[in-house]
Amino acid sequence: MAASDSAGDDSLYPIAVLIDELKNEDVQLRLNSIKKLSTIALALGVERTRTELIPFLTETIYDEDEVLLALAEQLGQFITLVGGPEYAFYLLPPLESLATVEETVVRDKAVESLRIVAQQHSPTDLESHFVPLVQRLAAGDWFTTRTSACGLFSVCYPRISAAMKGELRSHFRALCQDDTPMVRRAAATKLGELAQVVELEYLKSDLIPMFVNLAQDEQDSVRLLAVEACVSIATLLPQEDTEQLVMPTLRQCTGDTSWRVRYMVADKFSELQKAVGPEITKTDLVPAFQSLLKDTEAEVRAAAANKVKDFCQNLDKAHQENIIMTNILPCVKELVADPNQHVKSALASVIMGLSPILGRHNTIEHLLPLFLTQLKDECPEVRLNIISNLDCVNEVIGIQQLSQSLLPAIVELAEDSKWRVRSAIIEYMPLLAGQLGREFFDEKLNALCMTWLMDHVFAIREAATMNLRKLVDQFGAEWAENTIVPKVLAMSRDQNYLYRMTCLFCVNVLAEACGSDITTRLLLPTVLGMANDKVANVSDITTRLLLPTVLGMANDKVANVRFNVAKTLQKIAPQLDQAVIQPQVKPVLDKLNVDTDVDVKYSAGEAITGIAVSVVTITRFVSRFYNTENIRRCHYTYVSHLAVTSVRYK
Repeated sequence: MAASDSAGDDSLYPIAVLIDELKNEDVQLRLNSIKKLSTIALALGVERTRTELIPFLTETIYDEDEVLLALAEQLGQFITLVGGPEYAFYLLPPLESLATVEETVVRDKAVESLRIVAQQHSPTDLESHFVPLVQRLAAGDWFTTRTSACGLFSVCYPRISAAMKGELRSHFRALCQDDTPMVRRAAATKLGELAQVVELEYLKSDLIPMFVNLAQDEQDSVRLLAVEACVSIATLLPQEDTEQLVMPTLRQCTGDTSWRVRYMVADKFSELQKAVGPEITKTDLVPAFQSLLKDTEAEVRAAAANKVKDFCQNLDKAHQENIIMTNILPCVKELVADPNQHVKSALASVIMGLSPILGRHNTIEHLLPLFLTQLKDECPEVRLNIISNLDCVNEVIGIQQLSQSLLPAIVELAEDSKWRVRSAIIEYMPLLAGQLGREFFDEKLNALCMTWLMDHVFAIREAATMNLRKLVDQFGAEWAENTIVPKVLAMSRDQNYLYRMTCLFCVNVLAEACGSDITTRLLLPTVLGMANDKVANVSDITTRLLLPTVLGMANDKVANVRFNVAKTLQKIAPQLDQAVIQPQVKPVLDKLNVDTDVDVKYSAGEAITGIAVSVVTITRFVSRFYNTENIRRCHYTYVSHLAVTSVRYK
């Protein structure tokens, strides 16, 4: 008997711990306890979870929002823990309570879990347990409960009796006419979802009147949500019913006094176009789209401009070109000169897509002038949106016509006085190279890419070096050896030390892309020759420097360059054979390790250590040539560097 009592006490221990933690003053402890509910439920078993744990949770739903949110999420995963779908209705009471709380996030999560649980209900359980819950929420005194109810109709409607379906439609109608705008907004949001499961007969007789009322609501926040429902409803109706029941309301929304409603129409225009079909599009939506493109509010014009390509693509092929040239293109020409940069930018992101639709002749005659205007626009984003879509035009008019018309404008941008514009053009240069081809690139744009390497702004020079790497990836190492590498190596002899450093940066990115042969044969000698430069660099330039160029510059007069020579040697060492490192790299690092500049010495010491650690194949080289005295000297250099730089920056 005593043993039996002891066993009973032990079985109660998990829920006792849970109760203690749920009542703890520490929110984090309560939160952790909620997240362990599944473990507690497993320990209790399905019977005690249903009869003890769930009632306890239902009675204690008065806590911090984050705890309630975690509880709402956990309960949605509790179906198996209460015994399976036939017992899923046990989870409804706590979730119903959570669906009534003030915090929106908690209510939304509770509704989400209720929808999951409802899918596991049998039709009988839906009618016995879930539908009454929906009705209680829909008739609740507080708007929070009625708001939550709106999201539950569609999940249970298809699997209940006709009588109950009628009751639910009545409740939803009441919610659409609720005095509180928040409830009407929730109803408008879920109207399209409910329309998907309601019978066509009741869609026409019940839901469309609700849609019309919501679209005429006094609150524009309700009216704009009705536009989304319009898409779902129009998809479900035959064309003649759509014209009669939906289009009058849609025309009204297109001319709504609130710009937010018109914006929503513009944003959903492509979906509306597909829903209503080509005939209604031709008669009704084309004039509506023109109206939106000419709207007084810039936000509406931008949203409509963003849909120009999609709208034109979805037009009936038999009338497509005529509609575009007659109705759409005049509006587009006006938007190219729109005073708002967001409108022009939205248009620039899609206007190039009209070329394949209109063909070569119309593109050259009508679209190219617009492209040129936008390429010269004062807004950088407009120009970049045009450049990033050049491939659409290239496929239609050909490279020759493109080079004669658009390329001069691109070159002009590449020489823009604003460095951010130049930087943006550099970013798109690999894309242009891929679109235009190697031969055309070498003839028209290669020199421009090399000019950027000598720009007076460091960010441009840095972007230009990365651009070279992408071009090598595009065109191959052989192209780099013949076209790029000679020009890069020539920079190692430039009078300006900044350009000599740029040479190092280029070697850094080219060595890996070009391979060990070109690196050893062409780049390495240049770097070695720059190790005696006179200018030091206190800041950490970059860890992505490559070996060959650095070695050729080891005798440079600028210590800044020599500093980066050592860093580059460390970076490109994995690309080199041990036979190259031993006779060529080792003497340079030894020399830099006794340089007069403390930062150069520090960089050389770091390179020596880094090569020893990271490159396994040169372990013998390190053991043979970098004796204990050398390592001590590296350590001394490092300590000295810390001391000097700390004084420097105080």
